[in-house]
Amino acid sequence: MRIAGVDIPNDKKIGISLAYVYGIGRNNAKNILEACGIDANKRTKELSETETDKIRE
Repeated sequence: MRIAGVDIPNDKKIGISLAYVYGIGRNNAKNILEACGIDANKRTKELSETETDKIRE
């Protein structure tokens, strides 16, 4: 998965993986996932295409 020009690790939980993007810390990642309705404990590789689109928006 690629967001804002950064490759996100596939084997980590999405809540941690989003913190790889510059400017997104763990609290912001948590807020983004809550707004999208996505479980923060889900692995990045387990996300569906619609979930990844929601995160990118």
